[in-house]
Amino acid sequence: MSNDLDFDDFLKVDIRVGTVLRAEPYPEARKPAIKLWVDFGGEIGERKTSAQITDHYTPQTLIGRQVVAVVNFPPRQIGKFMSEVLVLGVPDADGAIVLLAPDQVVPNGGRMH
Repeated sequence: MSNDLDFDDFLKVDIRVGTVLRAEPYPEARKPAIKLWVDFGGEIGERKTSAQITDHYTPQTLIGRQVVAVVNFPPRQIGKFMSEVLVLGVPDADGAIVLLAPDQVVPNGGRMH
């Protein structure tokens, strides 16, 4: 288990829901990945990222899907692609990532409580 975290530290992590607008293979990545463009609503807008989620998803199956992401990390260069958010997921029994998402459609930009 990781170190204890106080609630004020937790509040610093801005986790929001967004809808995938566009998705493309990322063949230049060291590990198989997909590039995503996600709409987080009016306050945040569209942000892009890459994710190693090719075991369970294809670009076509991601378009229109809602995802949960950390939106306040600084941008990070991933190969030739600038990642602006961190899409969240958990490993399945084999270690492949399964995306976290709301179980009902919610407005883009909604912050996790």
